[in-house]
Order: sequence, then structure tokens, then C-alpha cells
Amino acid sequence: MGNAVRELREAAGISQGELARRSGVAQPNIAAYESGRRNASRGMLDRLRAAARPLPHVVLASRAQELRELAGRYGFSNVRVFGSAARGTDGPGSDLDILVTRPEGIGLLTVAAFAAAASELLGVEVDVVTDGGLRADHEILTTAVAV
Repeated sequence: MGNAVRELREAAGISQGELARRSGVAQPNIAAYESGRRNASRGMLDRLRAAARPLPHVVLASRAQELRELAGRYGFSNVRVFGSAARGTDGPGSDLDILVTRPEGIGLLTVAAFAAAASELLGVEVDVVTDGGLRADHEILTTAVAV
């Protein structure tokens, strides 16, 4: 079981300290699981797996160009991010909130298909909002940042 903890941490590309911070498990305990001095229960492994999931803002930073290209294939432009990923307060279970400009003639089914394709591309849940119906002073519009 110790190797499983090391493998999930290394696959996530994070340190023991980062896994400890995200999971709330003390770093010495993570080291003990990795060395085999302690055995991680199934529940603990599930907790550590959840904590090792990618942070949406990190994934977005590495794949922003691909997301913009994907949005363009669906007819969307002006791709922005808002919410916790824009603030850098997202966690391993957070979704990615995307704001796009939707031209006339593109319906909600296309928005849903783009959200699903973006989720698959990035490996995190993606919610898509279109800016057409938002007031100019709406919080989403005022806090969204370009991708």
C-alpha cells in the first residue's frame, strides 16, 4: 500500500508536503505510508487520491491554447475563466468555470457539448456560461480573466 501512495503522489507531480496540505493528513504520515512503515487503509487511499486530483487553474495554465482552439471549433470566442480557478483558490475537487461569447445561431446543446469536450480535454469538470445574457456589471463579467 505504501507504493500506491507514492505512485499517486508522483503521478500528480506534487510533493509530500503539498499532498499533506491538500488532504489534511500530516506529512510524516504520508512519508510513513510511502516507506511502508504504515499501511494506508482503503479510506485513506481514497482521501489521498481525491487530494491528488489536478487543480483546475494548474491544468488550465498548461492547456489554455488547446482550450481556446477547442472553443473556436465549437464557434465560441473570448474564452475567460472566473470563480475559484481565476482567484487561485480552487482545490482538487473544484470545477473550472469558463465564460465564452456565443454567436447567434449556436444553441445550448452546443454549449453542453463544448463543456463535455473541455472536461475531457482538461481532466477536470468544466462549467460553461455564455456572456450574452449577463448585465455589464455582473460579477462573472467583472471578475473573469482571459484564458
